[in-house]
Amino acid sequence: MGKINKSTGLLSCLAILVFVSTFTVRDAIAQDDNQSRILSMSQFTIKGGHEMQFREGVSAWKTCYLEHDGEWEWNMWSRVQGEGTVYALTSYMNNWAEMDDNDDEAGAACQSLAQNMIVPHVDNSERNMARTMPEISKAPTTDMDVISATYWRVNNSTKFMDTIESVISAIRQAEGEPRGFWFDLVGGDLNAPHYFVVTPFANFAAMDSPMDGVWDVVEETNNKKTRDQLQADYRDSVDQVWSFMWRRVGELSHAN
Repeated sequence: MGKINKSTGLLSCLAILVFVSTFTVRDAIAQDDNQSRILSMSQFTIKGGHEMQFREGVSAWKTCYLEHDGEWEWNMWSRVQGEGTVYALTSYMNNWAEMDDNDDEAGAACQSLAQNMIVPHVDNSERNMARTMPEISKAPTTDMDVISATYWRVNNSTKFMDTIESVISAIRQAEGEPRGFWFDLVGGDLNAPHYFVVTPFANFAAMDSPMDGVWDVVEETNNKKTRDQLQADYRDSVDQVWSFMWRRVGELSHAN
């Protein structure tokens, strides 16, 4: 989905997400099978000076939801860089059919809290959905309280993915597995990325560990000619690339 340019979009996002999933981000990644899942992401830009009130509202909603024996699980993330104060709510589905299940008494019981204590502090919200790409992603882990996410808009999906698969093959050969979790966006507006990768870390200190650049790994695993060709194909296929770091907000999340 594209941007929802009214703060009331938050309420609908919360309601929809409560209805569609009982899987957490970290639990879904920790599954041992190789099947693709659907990641739902709602991003909220908070009004200036309203971050504390927003967090208090989400905390109150969470308490209410759990007191009513709600079964849905989610993670809340705080963006580290960029303009404004931004939070993201993420959750997984196994399939699209789960969106047809809209029977959640706990969510309905706490809806007024979202309307009165969360919505007034949100400037705008945006919702996107993506499919996991387990065939090119790293092995399951729950060690991801900090993540680095890189996003791409591409002009040639086939060339881009051929390049990425070659790069990941070199990394897998050199290091034993890919470095991150890959996602393919499902639709979205003109500003939505086409693909993104999430690289997990236990904490910010873990980001200080030295790591070779991916192109250096490609050259060491193959040769300079292969590196130069893959770099050229990558640059030809990409229109835009950007990245952010996100910190998991444990007290606003509900994940076992």
